[in-house]
Amino acid sequence: MFRDVTRKKQKLSPEECVEILKNEKRGVLSVTGDDGYPYGLPINHYYDEDDGKLYFHSGKTGHKIDSINKCDKASFCVYDSGFKRPGEWALNIRSVIVFGRTEIVADHEKALEISVRLSRKFTDDEDYIQNEVKHFGAGVLVFALVPEHITGKIVNEA
Repeated sequence: MFRDVTRKKQKLSPEECVEILKNEKRGVLSVTGDDGYPYGLPINHYYDEDDGKLYFHSGKTGHKIDSINKCDKASFCVYDSGFKRPGEWALNIRSVIVFGRTEIVADHEKALEISVRLSRKFTDDEDYIQNEVKHFGAGVLVFALVPEHITGKIVNEA
């Protein structure tokens, strides 16, 4: 059902894919939007190694949530900042695409816990994080992307 990487030498290992999902702060979530048009949006994420799911925080309404409620299929693309090999000008970029289905996290305490974990990717200021939870936690919605297929590759932009 899902395609494999065409150029096998560029394929990343599952461990490399997990590393990128854990360490990179944001990617592009793509869902089926209005009238069947693709809707891709930059969004930050948290990858949970224990359950293998990607988590996102969101408001409770909007284009993204409407789209998820109509069709739970989605993809999420993440890529690193790249590196240059000695003597080369071109960047080598590792990217990962996750295909899967979305699900709303119904347990509000778990949603808050995931929100805190996500926040820690950006800051270690616990006072700030707890203040955010206190003032905005009631309005948070968290959803997961449950992977059905994960693929990654490294490409040279030359």
